Amino acid sequence: MNYKFVLLSDEVDDFRRDILIDSDATFFELHEAILESVGYTKDQMTSFFICDEDWNKEKEITLVEMDTSSEEDNYVMDSVRLSDLVTEEKQKLLYIFEFLTERSFFMELREIITGKSQAKAECVFRKGNPPVQTTEFEAVDSRLTNRIAATNHHLGDDFYEEDEFGMDDDYDDEDFDNLNEGNPFDDY
Repeated sequence: MNYKFVLLSDEVDDFRRDILIDSDATFFELHEAILESVGYTKDQMTSFFICDEDWNKEKEITLVEMDTSSEEDNYVMDSVRLSDLVTEEKQKLLYIFEFLTERSFFMELREIITGKSQAKAECVFRKGNPPVQTTEFEAVDSRLTNRIAATNHHLGDDFYEEDEFGMDDDYDDEDFDNLNEGNPFDDY
């Protein structure tokens, strides 16, 4: 059985990659296919995240074994098959390619193709140029400064004049709707 994943970027509007891969391939094989399709080097720490329908991270699949003492499962790319964690069309994933800023590709399992086998993962559709793989510290600092300024503008001056903010304070759910507007895959 084959999986067809679509990759999009929130940094580059016209970027898209479609990766065709066997469902029994490992996340490491998918990782390598992604790097090859965008021309990135293999010297960066990366992770996949299985997400819910609202892009909330649920399970992490790391490039290397992480020393964790938590009771959560620890998944490593070269030992986990795609079919172990991804089983339904429209399943959402994040592929973090730059850890410092959590820059990522948004991924969706677009199609499950039964009765076929894919010997090697391949990029079957390319559109646009990918974002640069790593950012300079000055760009990261500038991006964070802009986010803080935008947040302060959105919150308004009155927010900081409050003595305390508690769980009982009123808030409007609509204020949070704009933070995660729509599904980036709706147009594809």
